[in-house]
Order: sequence, then structure tokens, then C-alpha cells
Amino acid sequence: MRHLIHMTFSSTLIPIPQPIKPQSSAQALKERLDWGEPALTIIDVRSRAVYNNRHITGALSAPINDALTSVVASLEYSRDIYVYGETDEQTAEAATQLRTAGYQNVAELKGGLSGWQAVNGPVEGSMAIAA
Repeated sequence: MRHLIHMTFSSTLIPIPQPIKPQSSAQALKERLDWGEPALTIIDVRSRAVYNNRHITGALSAPINDALTSVVASLEYSRDIYVYGETDEQTAEAATQLRTAGYQNVAELKGGLSGWQAVNGPVEGSMAIAA
């Protein structure tokens, strides 16, 4: 005699995040992180002093005026990289430098830190608690 087991699944599903795109919203990055996808790197190209005040939690500091590519030289060329700067223009310039250096999956984080904070993304730094 065969017994059938009836299983019920919750209708609440966590959406699978979209793959990396050349321009990305803070919400798209947050969805990837909330999903638990650790295979990405976030790079802050603002000055080190500004970075130390407040930055996206886990972001690497690689000021655009320094040798940006030397800071990320240890990353695989196929790694997903999200980059943000003081302005969208600075972000685009840094992304172009990374792409020219051979990094294949670089996303410009539109709105930078302000966009990230608008979606309640976690921040850290000496002024993070004041925010």
C-alpha cells in the first residue's frame, strides 16, 4: 500500500537577486546581501578620511586618486565588484578604470552612500552611529 505525503510550502518566498549589471541600485545590492551572497566585493573610492567617517559595512577603501587597481589586484577578474564614490561621475570613472584593468563584472552603485542609506543599508565608521 502506497501512502502519499502531502507537503505544504510557505507562500512567502525570498526573491532571487538579479545578476550584476553595469549600473546598480542600492536596493539591488542590498537584495544580494540579504540573500546571503558573499561572492562580491564593495569598493569605496572616496578619500580615506571620508571613508573612515562613514561607509557601507564591509566596503574596501580604494581612493580613486591612489592606485585603485593595486588595491584590488588580489581580486579575481571575474569577481562581482560594486563600486561607489562621492558622485555618480566619480563612481563611473572608477568603474571604467576597473573594467580597463580587466575586471569583468563591475557595477556602478548609483546614488553611492546616500542611496545605500536610503534603503537602510548598514554603515560603519566613526560617524555611522550619528546617522
